[in-house]
Amino acid sequence: MIAVDTNLLVYAHRRDSPWHERANSALTRLAEGPHRWALPWQVIHEFFGIVTHPRIYSPPSTTQQAIAQLDAWLEAPTVELIGEDSGYWKVLRLQLERGHIAGPRVHDARIAAICLYHGVTELWTADRDFTRFPSLSVRNPLAEP
Repeated sequence: MIAVDTNLLVYAHRRDSPWHERANSALTRLAEGPHRWALPWQVIHEFFGIVTHPRIYSPPSTTQQAIAQLDAWLEAPTVELIGEDSGYWKVLRLQLERGHIAGPRVHDARIAAICLYHGVTELWTADRDFTRFPSLSVRNPLAEP
């Protein structure tokens, strides 16, 4: 199962992004494809916070635009929302230790741990920080022709 990180969602949503077309194409392939794919809850939260933030985008996406975009992705019959439950701590702890995580990098560790806990085989992201978690296969679909 493939999971998608925040940056790809933001680029696919924001038409003013230089990576909009590639990110939108990658997400469309997932959403319309036959295979299961995942969105971690943290990614949903972060996407909403970024695209509606007036200091990041001028103009920012409206609440209604961000919700409509999320609803469109979540209507895909193959998407699965993934998050924490009682067994998650053991996986997170291992990622924190192995990745020598401190401070704000815990956010990426949370996403990596949730992906690993739920059996994600590949995380699609443009964020190179995920290489700190060698147990998780990472791919940047924007870097492909």
